[in-house]
Amino acid sequence: MKIRPLHDRVIVKRLDEERMTASGIVIPDAAAEKPDQGEVKAVGNGKIQEDGKVRPMSLKVGDRVLFGKYSGQAFKIDGEELLQMREEDVIGVVEL
Repeated sequence: MKIRPLHDRVIVKRLDEERMTASGIVIPDAAAEKPDQGEVKAVGNGKIQEDGKVRPMSLKVGDRVLFGKYSGQAFKIDGEELLQMREEDVIGVVEL
């Protein structure tokens, strides 16, 4: 799979969330919330500003990011579910 998002868009793959609580209770898939973290798989060139210049992206491939639970648009490529969102929809980068 090879995809290149346009302008200030990023492609993110949701990270799997824990399916068990700290006390050991297993949460079924139907009751689990959507994860709000993901890994950046592809980034665009940057946002085109009013003066015609391109502002480079502050995200890069491999970054672990936080985003709203309902951010982005989901799509599938090669059986893999991905999200497309604008850079401004990303809340922050998780630094481990």
